[in-house]
This record gives sequence, structure tokens and C-alpha cells, in this order.
Amino acid sequence: MSCFKSKYQGVPFVEVLKKGGVLAGIKVDKGTVELAGTNGETTTQGLDDLGQRCKKYYEAGARFAKWRAVLKIGPTEPSPLSIHENAYGLARYAAICQENGLVPIVEPEILSDGPHDINKCADVTERVLAACYKALSDHHVLLEGTLLKPNMVTPGSDSARVGPDVIAEHTVRALLRTVPPAVPAIVFLSGGQSEEEATVNLNAMNKLKGKKPWSLTFSYGRALQQSTLKAWSGKDENIPKAKAALLVRCKANSEATLGTYKGDANLGEGASESLHVKDYKY
Repeated sequence: MSCFKSKYQGVPFVEVLKKGGVLAGIKVDKGTVELAGTNGETTTQGLDDLGQRCKKYYEAGARFAKWRAVLKIGPTEPSPLSIHENAYGLARYAAICQENGLVPIVEPEILSDGPHDINKCADVTERVLAACYKALSDHHVLLEGTLLKPNMVTPGSDSARVGPDVIAEHTVRALLRTVPPAVPAIVFLSGGQSEEEATVNLNAMNKLKGKKPWSLTFSYGRALQQSTLKAWSGKDENIPKAKAALLVRCKANSEATLGTYKGDANLGEGASESLHVKDYKY
């Protein structure tokens, strides 16, 4: 993107973000490895030198961090060992971040792979989140200085679909049962949903009547990028088109955070494409 390079040549990206009123953050985990004694379950690496790295990240301008724990649903999964190890890994990460001035985004992602129904996902989500908040409490993490980035409660990828109202009801109920009101916001991952599905489901949650003591908003990766990347296609001449596509998607999700999305952003190329990737890694 030559127009970007000429304007910001030699300027650190963090400074570019600051000038635009954007806070910089960083992914601090070092990926997953198989957890011994389990059926292919994983734990997340990166705690050993995390304190030193977080200190450097703060000095470089970062103000928040994220750490992804990955759990799967199967006949006997997630196992108690997997739930415990991932919960306490997230809690230790969160404590280290706060010791170094970073806001930790706590991300226990339960993969959507499999034939399970929405009730199974709700049960697993509740058990995982309950363990996470027990671990965060044990590590004296200041909940007011954290964000939770969970999966939505949905049927498995090989199960029958349900409507957004059903997803909203099951997700909010699971959160009410497990997430303390001291947590200021819950920022959902999209979990392989299409852009439009992720927006519509978030909108349904915010339209749902009843107690919701946290802000319910979004921290999508794939579900913000698909239509933008298709519009851009790696060509400089498509940059205005790509910017417009990103703005449409961001505006739709902003409206969904308020429960006012009308479904008018489902026109861009790629907005309705499934983004599910089995056993997703990045």
C-alpha cells in the first residue's frame, strides 16, 4: 500500500495507532502443545519469560494483551485436567500482565468442532468459565482490569443449526451463571461463524431482556476481515473499496453491541461465507 508507506515511512506502528486514538495490544502466548495424558487436548505455552516480555511490551507502547487457551468438546472432553490446566494458565498470564501494567484479555476458546448440540456446548462453557474465575480469584487478579473473550454458545459444526435468539439465550444464561459482574466487558470471538452470523448473534444477545451486568461486544478477527480482504484482493486500487467494506462491518457490529442492527450489512462479498476451520490454529 504505497500511499500508506509514503505518509508514515519510518514511524513506529504504535505511534500511528496512538495518533488515531487507538490503543495497541499484543498476543503474548506461544501457541499450544498437547497435554500429556489426554486424548489430544492442549495447553498453552509462554509463561516462563512472560513477565520480562510484558515489561518490554509495555515500554514499547502496548496497553493490553491476549492469551488463547483452546478446549474441545468430545465424548469425554474437555477433561478435568484440561479445564484445570487451561484455567490456571490463563489466570497466571492475567496476573503477570497486571503486574506489568497490561490489561489481560482472558480467552478460553471452546472449539465448535463436532456433532454436539447447543445444550452440550452450554454445559461445557459453564464448567470452563467457572474454573477460569476460580483460578483468577486464586491468583488475586483484579477482575475490573480484565476482559473476557469467550466463544458464543452454539451447536457444534456438524450439528443442526439454531436461530440467533436461541444462541443469545443460552450464551447469556451461561455467562450469568459464571462471570462476576465486576468484569467490565465480554468481547466475543467469532469462532468460525460467518461475518453476518457473528453480528446477528451479538445483536440478539443485546436485544435480550433481563440482567446483563457487563458490556457485550466483539473482538472478532476472521469475522471482521473476510469481506475486507475480498474487496482489497492485494491491489492498491482496491484500497478505498476495502476501507468501505471494513467500515460497513465495523458499523454493523457497533450497532449489534447496542442491539440495534437491522441486517443491512449482509451485502458485501464474503459476509455470509462460513469461516469455520476444523481445529483452528494461528
